Amino acid sequence: MNTLQQSPFWLETKPVFFPPSKLAMTEPDGLLAVGGDLTPEWLLMAYSKGIFPWFNPDDPILWWSPNPRSVLYIDELKIKRSLRQSINKYYRDYEFEVTLDSDFPAVIKACSKTPREGQTNTWITDQMLEAYCNMHKAGHAHSVEVWKNGELVGGLYGIALGKMFFGESMFSTSTDASKIALVALSMQLKIWGFIAIDTQVETDHLNSLGASNITRDDFESLIAKQIQQSFPPKTWHFECDWRQQMLNHR
Repeated sequence: MNTLQQSPFWLETKPVFFPPSKLAMTEPDGLLAVGGDLTPEWLLMAYSKGIFPWFNPDDPILWWSPNPRSVLYIDELKIKRSLRQSINKYYRDYEFEVTLDSDFPAVIKACSKTPREGQTNTWITDQMLEAYCNMHKAGHAHSVEVWKNGELVGGLYGIALGKMFFGESMFSTSTDASKIALVALSMQLKIWGFIAIDTQVETDHLNSLGASNITRDDFESLIAKQIQQSFPPKTWHFECDWRQQMLNHR
């Protein structure tokens, strides 16, 4: 992300404003703007337009709108036989539980410490930690926790607007734990009427789980429809048997 001098848009902290996403740079990966702030007002505006922050500790705030966009349609989630077997093994051999919003700070901190291929440091800075914890307190940011023998071994977090979930990061310290978090979340989101999870930028890992690329225009049309559907900010809890829902998922 060493391309700051190429970015045409520098934002002040007021007003809350983003340029049209079509003006995002092709390289690198849809850099749109620099500056602004990470208050809930800024973040809610950004996600409603398909924009997200991502920057290194010594950088100013960088805002991105990739084209194409990686999206996981929940009906296209791939749950391989080996993953189903792994889930059954956890339930058979361990004290095992998956929860929603039971320890958001622990999940985002664990994500910040997880090594990423091609990255030498974390983009989840103290500034980002504080911003997303504030979003969680307001009912906009949510976490999934995977517990094994009482220990947090995997999870993910993201933002929900209306009936659209914007995935941010996941972690795993035990085999398949982050995948289990994604499966459990997807099963509950489907019950609530969500149809897709924003997975931001294409990776082989996400593709193996069923994610695919769509154009920025199609992505913006998707979120424009989904965020208008009523789903008030609140603390999340499972309202379905996600394992049973998984068995019915093909």
